[in-house]
Amino acid sequence: MVNKLWSKVEPPLSEPVLNCIKKQEFSSMTPIQAAVIPLILTCKDVVAEAVTGSGKTLAFVVPMLEMLLKRQRLEGPLRKDSIYAVVISPTRELATQIFKVIEQFLQEPELAHFTLSILVGGRSIDVDAESLKKGSQIAVCTPGRLMDLLTERKNLNLPGKMKELEFLVLDEADRLLDLGFHGTLAAILQYLPRQRRTGLFSATQTKELQDLVRAGLRNPVVVSVKEKSTISTPILLENYYVIVEPQDKFLFLLNFIRNRKMVKGLFFLPTCACVDYWAHVLPGFLPDKKIFAIHGKMKNNRSKILESFRNADNTILLCTDLLARGLDIPEVEWVLQWEPPTSPSALVHRVGRTARGGAAGCSLLPLLPSEDTYVPFIKTNQLVELKDWRQSRDEIKISEKLRDKVLSLLHEQQLKDRATYEKGIRAFVSHIRAYSKHECNLLLRLAQLPLGHIATSYGLLRLPKMPEITQEHRDQFIGPKEPIDFTKLPYKDKKREFFRQKRLEDLKEAGGAAKLKNKSKKKMVQTKPWAQAKLNKEERKEKKKKRKEQKQKVVAAGKKRGKKRRAVTAEEIAELAEDVALIKKLKKRKITEEQFDKAFDTDK
Repeated sequence: MVNKLWSKVEPPLSEPVLNCIKKQEFSSMTPIQAAVIPLILTCKDVVAEAVTGSGKTLAFVVPMLEMLLKRQRLEGPLRKDSIYAVVISPTRELATQIFKVIEQFLQEPELAHFTLSILVGGRSIDVDAESLKKGSQIAVCTPGRLMDLLTERKNLNLPGKMKELEFLVLDEADRLLDLGFHGTLAAILQYLPRQRRTGLFSATQTKELQDLVRAGLRNPVVVSVKEKSTISTPILLENYYVIVEPQDKFLFLLNFIRNRKMVKGLFFLPTCACVDYWAHVLPGFLPDKKIFAIHGKMKNNRSKILESFRNADNTILLCTDLLARGLDIPEVEWVLQWEPPTSPSALVHRVGRTARGGAAGCSLLPLLPSEDTYVPFIKTNQLVELKDWRQSRDEIKISEKLRDKVLSLLHEQQLKDRATYEKGIRAFVSHIRAYSKHECNLLLRLAQLPLGHIATSYGLLRLPKMPEITQEHRDQFIGPKEPIDFTKLPYKDKKREFFRQKRLEDLKEAGGAAKLKNKSKKKMVQTKPWAQAKLNKEERKEKKKKRKEQKQKVVAAGKKRGKKRRAVTAEEIAELAEDVALIKKLKKRKITEEQFDKAFDTDK
């Protein structure tokens, strides 16, 4: 049965929309839907804020379809070559999810005549241009692809197709701004008609978001729906933290995953390189689980991987904050994190991937002993209460025997394949670099990190050359017991190994790497720590800005004095051409030096 609230919406919803809600079992109307849908249907611009997983997608899909049906009743059939509704989302995964929700509604016979298309990156722009030519009354898109179609494909005349635009939706608007789309959104808004309805949906409110509201909405109604005044995450979501030693973090998380029969779990890692490394390593430790991986540098396979994860059981998806927003997979039971996200607000969105639509869920955040102050900070800053994980103390205690066994297995994987060793080095370096960029770096300080212990938890064969690594960190690090000749470390891929061997032979013929270094004219420069390098970069920017301002002042002063360059006459140009011709003749030995000097009228 459809919740009575759906049938009591004013203005009332049409029969086709109500039928689809009933068929798709969207039975309960959430508070955000009850608040927003009537406002949009009465032609109000809306700014909606609600916790993640509260049903924001239906809050704009239902009124969107109602508005198109109303226009159809008033004006007759809608034009096939016009776009009447646009939904802009920050990632192609979220855009695809919204597309599928709308597609479910369009299966209803009375709604099937509406045309729908998805415009996202990761594929040829010609595919999207072709779908728009065939007709697309509803378009779900990412901002970059929409901007490309508006500006680069002028023969498509997309601005002309949008003259009839009825409804614009900016979904996960704060994430759109976090990803740097502020300028792109401002440019897109210039192409859209002002006589439209706009809905801006977000889980958090920021200053940049308020700027966007002022630029793109007219007298909007602000709707803020929270389940409880003391928390910013769903009520049925339990958030935990645990204090672990840095060298034991991987061991603890491995034990945690093994001891739980979770249908689906999400594992957030700091960087793309970390996802690549652990996705390569984990299957060896969890043979009974399906391991998937997604990050922003994957271009073509993300949709297929996500679909495979949705359809699989007993599985874990390793990902970056790319999937921290909008991903709706009801079966996700646990959200695990390697460390706190760089932005405090991202924690709310990460843990919100579970406990969606009224279901229960849990999240776990391992913290180092030096990071314990993050718990009260995140409660004050984001209203997220982290409980101490104490139900199973045995998981926290790591035996020396287990530590040695897992470490030797990590070393063994890298010794078998040089590619795994290189992935591990890249993952560790990118992890430390990301840690140095934490917004709450007063609490999470890079200087306090025991880098040697962390490198041990990655199972590295040796420490990379980094300016941050000191002798103390070298003393902490535990590598293989036997010395390793890294020139003999092979690639598992035969093609890569062939080229590596060929390169080694070339170096040997050239007299070795040391001789080549001596021949190089480049002087080796001691690298600086990232924190210092960042300060130096800011100082250079400031100096460059001052020089530019000074130059503009000089140019302005010169213009005021009225100084102009003297124009070059035609005779001077002709004389210069003759001189150039003489020089060319001398070079080609068509004339002697005496003839040249005589022509220039010079004395030796």
